[in-house]
Amino acid sequence: MSADIETIGSPGLWAFSVAVLALLLGLDFVLTRRPHKVRMREAVGWSVFYLALPAVFGVYLWAAFGSAPAVEFFTGYVVEKSLSVDNLFVFMLLLSAFAVPSALAQRVLLYGIVGALVLRAIFIALGAAVLQSGTWAFLLFGAILIATAVKIIKDALGGREQKVDISSMRTVRLLRRFMPVTDDYRGSRLVVHEGGRRALTPLALAVVAVFATDIVFAVDSVPAVYGVTQDPFLVFATNVFALLGLRALYFVLLGVLAKLRHLNHGLGVILAFIGIKLVLHWAHGIWAWVPQIPTLVSLGVIIAVLAMVTVTSLHANRREAEHASRPAGHGTP
Repeated sequence: MSADIETIGSPGLWAFSVAVLALLLGLDFVLTRRPHKVRMREAVGWSVFYLALPAVFGVYLWAAFGSAPAVEFFTGYVVEKSLSVDNLFVFMLLLSAFAVPSALAQRVLLYGIVGALVLRAIFIALGAAVLQSGTWAFLLFGAILIATAVKIIKDALGGREQKVDISSMRTVRLLRRFMPVTDDYRGSRLVVHEGGRRALTPLALAVVAVFATDIVFAVDSVPAVYGVTQDPFLVFATNVFALLGLRALYFVLLGVLAKLRHLNHGLGVILAFIGIKLVLHWAHGIWAWVPQIPTLVSLGVIIAVLAMVTVTSLHANRREAEHASRPAGHGTP
């Protein structure tokens, strides 16, 4: 049994959206052409801008197409934004592992965002094709998300921290095997001429490593949004709006990311919840008595989980700080 895919994405709306995306990416490349250290005021300003864009777009959807697509968009956006924060934490580890100068960090992030957008577009198209082939795709997507959630929660409960081992990355090892790599960064250049031949800079290796991690995140995030809406255009829009502001958000949250110690617990719960929602949707198509989870309920659950892990993380950090400030021998028995 095939799954009928309804979409609000007319050719004109797709063309306009892609044009705006290209314009914003072009603006980002112009702004990062001259490497500089990003100040908090600049990062906050761009973060506010990129948070306002999806709000305006959601209002447009509500006015043009009704409340259902708008609610699906906002729910999918919240899911993608929460997952993108986890992306940022991995990007932070990669930038640290490659010792990327602070002035070049935004350039690496921009390349990573472009790579993520390309990969998401491919996975979204594949996801739409799979959904058209049959409702079994909902079961497949649900299983992927539940399996991912189990792994994330297991690692989080076991206290296993995310680590980046550059030497184990096959893409990085492959590049080093076929091309020489300079010992130092050469501004924002990825390739230079040295000793009569082309050589990669460490910046190129960092960008490739970010691309490699983008693939992993795309496998999780695209099925997660398809769990909220089956409209390929809305899935594309949620991914675009969530990713566009990552570069600025990285510098805003740089000091906060490490303090959200329970973030992975929450992401695991959210992915498991959406996975269950997809499985129920598949089952409902076979047995009509099986309940489905409304989109508004999904939005409420996701926001509640994110709020809870934020509160518990702040509480745990405060308790740890109080414990560290106590003189030796004066702790509670």
